[in-house]
Amino acid sequence: MRSQVLGVAFDPVTMDQAVEWALSLIEEHRGAYVCTPNPEIVWDCRRDKALATAIAGADMVLPDGVGVVWASRVLGCPVPERVTGYDFLLALLARFQGRLFLLGGKPGVAAAAAAAIEKQFPQLTVCGVMDGYGDVQAQRRAVEDMTPDLVLVCLGSPRQELWMRENAGRLPVGLMAGLGGCLDVLSGRAKRAPERWIRLNLEWLYRLLRDPRRLTRQIRLPLFALAVLARRIKKPGLK
Repeated sequence: MRSQVLGVAFDPVTMDQAVEWALSLIEEHRGAYVCTPNPEIVWDCRRDKALATAIAGADMVLPDGVGVVWASRVLGCPVPERVTGYDFLLALLARFQGRLFLLGGKPGVAAAAAAAIEKQFPQLTVCGVMDGYGDVQAQRRAVEDMTPDLVLVCLGSPRQELWMRENAGRLPVGLMAGLGGCLDVLSGRAKRAPERWIRLNLEWLYRLLRDPRRLTRQIRLPLFALAVLARRIKKPGLK
């Protein structure tokens, strides 16, 4: 049973279980997709019904954010651990041996990420790349032409969730994974927080300090926390 956090249902899986599940979905090759909502995206779902519907229709929904893990525990439906999109991707690519397509980022980012991936994971094949600024129909045709086993859809939320929802079951792919800025990190255009910040669950703060413009986005974090606490107060019987 999925864990409900403010109307968004998460799969209560560990990292290892998520990777195993993803590999099985790739093997089925039926155009499945996985979403990785963080608290900001959960908050956006409260006002964006199309986004909420897209996430609800995903084959797998992973808790990308310590806030989601905290909220699931407060609301009495705990997920076992945080499964970040980037760490999930690296763990999956380490075992993946098929054809990979990269979609997203500014011009040149996907190609740079492809080179880094092929160097680190020589057992797989990057069969195609396309930036996130092209026509949606052209993006779909590019994926169709390459018939990949795995597609990394890194268009940012809500574009990537809506793109996957629209193409679920329609494209000749195994699995589509919505992974936000992962291509920027893989390409070297963006830097992930140091390990000690990640261990302390302060990756969000590291990002904010490096880019204060994120404040307008991260203002949703306290709103998310207050909504969770309000939900808990309304249902005091939760354990």
